[in-house]
Amino acid sequence: MSDGATRLVVGSDHAAVSLRQAIVAHLRERGLQAAEIGPAPGERCDYPDHAATVARSVASGEFDLGLLVCGTGIGMSIAANKIPGIRAALVHDPFTAQMAAMHNDANVLCLGGRLLAEAYALDLVDHWLDTEFEERHGARLAKITSLESEA
Repeated sequence: MSDGATRLVVGSDHAAVSLRQAIVAHLRERGLQAAEIGPAPGERCDYPDHAATVARSVASGEFDLGLLVCGTGIGMSIAANKIPGIRAALVHDPFTAQMAAMHNDANVLCLGGRLLAEAYALDLVDHWLDTEFEERHGARLAKITSLESEA
């Protein structure tokens, strides 16, 4: 999924600032372009605001992929999926990280900062980035996209 030209944006709320910073550093170590949005350590915020910013920047093409982290990842995934064109996936193990890429072509990965050790979370990011989407699932993605027009 990733190469040196991939542009990623990583956002968090106050519950996952340190994990957000670790993910950004990890992505840059991989040679990827990574932007960071969210509060400074100790600053409180509302997760839907940062989820929307990341999701809109991916949907518009400003960034290729996004990552969102909050306490559980649940709120971020719900909020991000409200933006048309976003397929945000909350993952918790290597298998779900791979399936998010392989079967769902997830363009936003969501993680729970209060649930995952940093090294484990970075491993999940790698599994997601290193897994290619299998085109045989394209018809299913088209059905998901068509649901966006029902609102």
